[in-house]
Amino acid sequence: MGSESRQLHVFFFPFMAQGHMIPLMDIARLFAARGTKSTIITTPLNALHIAENLDRDKKSGLDIGVQVIPFSAVEAGLPEGCESADSIMTEDMVGNFFKAVGMLQQPFEQLLEEYRPDCVVTDMFLPWTTEAARKYGIPRLVFHGTSYFSQCLTENIKRYAPQKKVTSDSEVFVVSGLPDQIEMTKSQLPSQGDSDNTFAKFKEEIQETEVKSFGVLVNSFYELESSYAEYYTKEMGRRAWHIGPVSRYNSSNIDKAQRGKKSSINEHQCLSWLDSKEPNSVLYVSFGSISRFGAAQLIEIAMGLEASEVPFIWVVRMDKNKEKDIFLPEGFEERMAGKGLIIKDWAPQVLILDHPAVGGFMTHCGWNSTLEGISAGVPLITWPVFAEQFNNEKLVTLVLKIGISAGNKVWNSWIEPRDVSVRKEKIKEVVVQLMGNGEDAEHMRRRARELGEMAKKAVEIGGSSYNDLTALIEELRVNSHQSI
Repeated sequence: MGSESRQLHVFFFPFMAQGHMIPLMDIARLFAARGTKSTIITTPLNALHIAENLDRDKKSGLDIGVQVIPFSAVEAGLPEGCESADSIMTEDMVGNFFKAVGMLQQPFEQLLEEYRPDCVVTDMFLPWTTEAARKYGIPRLVFHGTSYFSQCLTENIKRYAPQKKVTSDSEVFVVSGLPDQIEMTKSQLPSQGDSDNTFAKFKEEIQETEVKSFGVLVNSFYELESSYAEYYTKEMGRRAWHIGPVSRYNSSNIDKAQRGKKSSINEHQCLSWLDSKEPNSVLYVSFGSISRFGAAQLIEIAMGLEASEVPFIWVVRMDKNKEKDIFLPEGFEERMAGKGLIIKDWAPQVLILDHPAVGGFMTHCGWNSTLEGISAGVPLITWPVFAEQFNNEKLVTLVLKIGISAGNKVWNSWIEPRDVSVRKEKIKEVVVQLMGNGEDAEHMRRRARELGEMAKKAVEIGGSSYNDLTALIEELRVNSHQSI
């Protein structure tokens, strides 16, 4: 059988959290749109969440499906039905969740033995999939879900340890060896305490298996961070293919509206509200699918937004067990009627960002959100909380120069930081600055629009990301043909 005529079969195995599942789902659809058979591996409840989208994809002619593997939540010490990291409410649940994830190895290997796919694309948080795939002679591609820049920055902090040469958490240091001068502080780095030793070992395992893998898939585009794409492959010695922004695959309103969980607002209601606003006048405020601020911080955000007098859409997430409206200042919703739209829990983010009324995005700097904002051509207010979000803030503010910092300087756990990190006065100041007519704001808007255009072109036929995906599929096809 010729290499051209045999259909490739690729497994896609996302980590169970919305911020990881959504982009890998898009990638599975991208591969399927190029003629591969795409199979998503996930757990029973997560399979239910994606069923509607998969049905729509199948009806459009894509060869895409799902294989369900059991998730032993109770056996790992988790509440029944806890099949997503988004459901974790306490620090002690984190270890149990990863224990349950590790128990997926055996059923995953059974699927590999039964179906023998030509390639597996798996999340960075599933490092054991490298050894599992190697056992069956199947190439594994790693999906980190972040930028080249962030990975280069993390590597050089580890390599040169500049944080060990400063005397306080707030003293600025420069990260050596990068294409740009990147300044950070120790307070913006993950905690270095003994309690994190287990996770430090896990990160080492992730890095080791990455080097042993076939390569890395990056949700980015070359024009956005070309010098870091080069650094990643040449200086760090990784094989990588940039295929993003993968969110651009969602071109219809229904695809944009139904990415991830079911939205808590009707998309038509949302669009109707936006249609009533002037172009570039609305600030979109969202801090991702995991971070939950405490009531005191939410009150500061509400008061800062009100004082700015800028129209806004604000997506609020709180602990499901708490009174949902406790954070709102008295009479806030009444005063904001028509001026502010509050969405509780889940919003159709790409649909909102792509609307011409939206002129800015206050974000936690998770990579999905950051790249979706860039792709929509809007400038950003950066409010990183944890993970690699402070890295992404540096890319936005220091390298791309399309955003300003809200002022949070301390890395935190995602489990509801207790302290107020940014006050209402600062929130008002940055909102007015970004959404105003000052020279800096105009420059950021212009630069953001240019990057948005580049993002669209990158995924079109002949674009940099389109071509990289073509090259990868061809290499997998040749590799598959040779192994027959």
